[in-house]
Amino acid sequence: MINMNSRAWYAAAVAASALLLASCTSDGSDGKAAHPASSPPPVSESQAAAEAQEKKLTDQAQAALAAVQSGKLLEAGAERVTDGIHAEPTLRQGKTYKLNLVCMGSGSAHVTFTPADAGPKIEVPCDQSVVQQQITAHKLPLRMDVEGTKGSTGVIAWEIDRV
Repeated sequence: MINMNSRAWYAAAVAASALLLASCTSDGSDGKAAHPASSPPPVSESQAAAEAQEKKLTDQAQAALAAVQSGKLLEAGAERVTDGIHAEPTLRQGKTYKLNLVCMGSGSAHVTFTPADAGPKIEVPCDQSVVQQQITAHKLPLRMDVEGTKGSTGVIAWEIDRV
């Protein structure tokens, strides 16, 4: 048999649970969810055009690299020239690889390696031409940095092939 104090405690617990549940899912004013699904902010026409152009340049750069690929593809990527490339590819010490780079846009980019004896500094013009360079991983980790020159725009794509 349940006595009056147990019934009161049970009723209070049920009411408190309902109140807590309602406060977690409602803002308290109109019963709607506190965190409704938000829609993404509207994209301006100029931003949409810029994104479409970037995708087009990326596709062109990747197609250019695919046309010259030799050996087994090890790693690849594509970035905006303004962001640059900062990568530590997974290479094996003492092995030689072929680095292919292409820049689509305007201006140019410079490639440097750390340690410096992995390969020479390279200039990559953003004129759709593919630049190829052998690199050797004498000491690991090897870091590759590609920085666009002032005012350069577009997309730069790269790949490293085992030779």
